[in-house]
Amino acid sequence: MAPYTRSGNLSRFAMAYVLAGGRGSRLHELTDRRAKPAVYFGGKSRIIDFALSNAINSGIRRIGVATQYKAHSLIRHLQRGWNFLRPERNESFDILPASQRVSETQWYEGTADAVYQNIDIIESYSPEFMVILAGDHVYKMDYELMLEQHVDQGADVTVGVLEVPRREASGFGVMQVDAHDRITTFLEKPADPPGLPGNPEVALASMGIYVFRTRFLFTLLREDAANPHSSRDFGKDLIPHVTRHGKAVAHRFSASCVKGATEAGAYWRDAGTIDAYWEANIDLTSVVPALDLYDRDWPIWTYGEITPPAKFVHNEEGRRGVALNSLVSGGCIISGASLHRSLLFTHVKVHSYAALDHAVVLPEVVVGRGARLRNVVVDRGVHIPPGLVVGEDPEADAQRFRRSEKGTVLITQPMVDSLG
Repeated sequence: MAPYTRSGNLSRFAMAYVLAGGRGSRLHELTDRRAKPAVYFGGKSRIIDFALSNAINSGIRRIGVATQYKAHSLIRHLQRGWNFLRPERNESFDILPASQRVSETQWYEGTADAVYQNIDIIESYSPEFMVILAGDHVYKMDYELMLEQHVDQGADVTVGVLEVPRREASGFGVMQVDAHDRITTFLEKPADPPGLPGNPEVALASMGIYVFRTRFLFTLLREDAANPHSSRDFGKDLIPHVTRHGKAVAHRFSASCVKGATEAGAYWRDAGTIDAYWEANIDLTSVVPALDLYDRDWPIWTYGEITPPAKFVHNEEGRRGVALNSLVSGGCIISGASLHRSLLFTHVKVHSYAALDHAVVLPEVVVGRGARLRNVVVDRGVHIPPGLVVGEDPEADAQRFRRSEKGTVLITQPMVDSLG
């Protein structure tokens, strides 16, 4: 690529590299057959669509996605939904599964290694900048603004950060910064996270988003690969190293988050537990949700499956197809059933006299006649037996299904099969 000019759009000279190999074990059976970035979200999307859409909307046209854990569902989605980038327009989209490219026994050993093993592929595109992204978070962000800060401040690495309650920060990389947002310390998942000066109950947490100049990153990766004591991880090894020996700068999410006309604050969700996943989806059924999926200025791109319209049938007392404060996707048939504060993905069928309340129902589920489901997540393809009641008896729910501490119930087909 031609050398960039500061007056131009820096995103044109950048490559987005999405790390999408993690399982997301806290989602339990929901990730038994798919990686966390491939988990369904919002009625028709997958979680990874948010990072990829941010890249496209920011102007980045070279994208790589590193996959590893149970990647088939994710790769199939990427092939179907993200095949519109064209090499003849100087665009590219590479799916990079762990394929023992360095040795016959070595898969991706960490987030940094997932980039290191593909240096030769990245080099073939000659990007000036690398935007490293986690593929398992839900948010809208303009990476161009982060690139501009990186160049303006002459940073070796710029780290996307957000403020979180200190008691919840132990699952993140946590940092301290000076008055100019230069990172002075970086701790990966500390047991006792440090608070901010003047606000000790709030910590500055890494979003898993990093900007590097490509040549500097490659040098760093090669040095890390030669270190037998490294865990090959950005948060554990590379970012602390640059913090100690170079210039690491924090980029605050509030400076580049994208908000539609109805969005009041900066929206970012991990959705990494059953409760958090259920809450983030149910939040979308609010009259004015915190995340606006209808914002046409910053669309969330995904696989546009061809489906017939949603259908509501029957209009008798006690047997009326209705949905209140709910999202219902294409191909769904609500046949004499009622929905309240529920989100249905494509091709869900709900039979007569059934009632769904605060339910997140993944594609191709069939809800049997007279079933009552409350505060549930139903995995793809599950057939709910007629008359099944979930969400009214905590002890019975915990015996038959996976029930969280907050009372969200996850239902999968093997759990239903075990009912006898």
